Amino acid sequence: MADSSFDVVSKIDRMELDNAINQAIREIDTRFDFKNTGAKIEMAGEKINIEADTEERAKATLDVIKDKMIKRGVSLKHIDPGEPQLSGKIYKISCPLKEGISTENAKKIAKFLRDEGPKSVKSQIQGDELRVTSKSRDDLQTTMAMIKEGKWEFAVQFVNFR
Repeated sequence: MADSSFDVVSKIDRMELDNAINQAIREIDTRFDFKNTGAKIEMAGEKINIEADTEERAKATLDVIKDKMIKRGVSLKHIDPGEPQLSGKIYKISCPLKEGISTENAKKIAKFLRDEGPKSVKSQIQGDELRVTSKSRDDLQTTMAMIKEGKWEFAVQFVNFR
């Protein structure tokens, strides 16, 4: 029997992220406490830019985005918000998007699986993802549960389950 496998990846669902951003923009535009505060959200390539007149308003805008991301099922581990920076009279927060598993993070998962996981499971780093193989599908499902429960500083998803 051939080995079964799955890939561990860290990818952002762009449609859900766009929906979350659009919902946040709509909420900022209609909420009473954001009237005339200059609060603005925009996607610029691989980052989310937030602008507001005060530091507190910029942080509140970031909280609205986080709330919408949670409701849309997008992990907060995909954004890396900085501190509000004063630029002229406007406070700006830049939130770069984090996607893909770095080699060092893939090595952490592989080491975790070697130490803690079922003995039949083997892992292999392939670019920005990690392939996990085993003869036993039950071992693979156990491994998936272990990876999900792990406290990683990045979001994990599973694809290509064969």
